[in-house]
Amino acid sequence: MKIIPLFVVATALVAGPLQAENPVPASAPAAASVVKNVSPDDAEKLLKVDPKIVVLDVRTAEEFSEGHIAGAKNLDFLSADFAAKVAALDASKTYLVHCGSGARSTKALSLLEGRKFTAIYHLNDGFKAWVKGGKPVEK
Repeated sequence: MKIIPLFVVATALVAGPLQAENPVPASAPAAASVVKNVSPDDAEKLLKVDPKIVVLDVRTAEEFSEGHIAGAKNLDFLSADFAAKVAALDASKTYLVHCGSGARSTKALSLLEGRKFTAIYHLNDGFKAWVKGGKPVEK
């Protein structure tokens, strides 16, 4: 009868399931996402620390006119030329992206990530969370 050291058995038990769940080879580089989700408080701090951050509001023009974050640029996610407008953005800049509640901006992120932007912040729960948090609104 052969005696197998306990650490070999434990390693096999642990390594087996992990390999099955992760089909990416260990040598493959991990895909790095430039998107960081932030709360309204964190977003406000970011904007104070770096006023060069571009606030990208992807709501409709009507929603935007009812109130928006100061200095925000409006690019309507629902417009036919949204992808073309995203393609025209400067990818070297940092963006804070939001919509009303987070649904449209989450969808917009895939287009932004595909353009290899340097840094993108996504406002959790959108403009509604910004307002609910008592943050300043411009009209």
